[in-house]
Amino acid sequence: MIQLEHVNLVVSDIPKMLTFYQAVFPHWYIRDEGKGEWSGKPRNWLHFGDEYQYIALSDHGEGQNRELVGHQVGLAHFAYVTHDIDGVIKRLNAVGFSIAKDGADDPYRRNVYFVDPAGFEVEFVQYLSDVPELRNQSS
Repeated sequence: MIQLEHVNLVVSDIPKMLTFYQAVFPHWYIRDEGKGEWSGKPRNWLHFGDEYQYIALSDHGEGQNRELVGHQVGLAHFAYVTHDIDGVIKRLNAVGFSIAKDGADDPYRRNVYFVDPAGFEVEFVQYLSDVPELRNQSS
């Protein structure tokens, strides 16, 4: 079995990112943090997660993230499965984040997209069926 262990995001403001991801994952914690250098530039870094998965954040980012509606090469979005999409939405709304776009109208899943403080689009999906053929069909 292979599973995603972490995502490493270069950002400009770690505390703003933590506000977003602490709302999404209230059970996660700061696993480790420190200072270092990357390609000649000093940076702070932080790992936020649990014993099995985490998000690595480094604050040496420059410029803006790619245009999400454009065609530039780069990350389009990443997604997390939840059993309580309404809870995720409520927690993110409570800290000032609104849904960036609604997902597909589908009887077997609900999904929404948010944009985090660094401009990464994050999808949250709640499956309403355990049947793979229904969960994975195109809408």
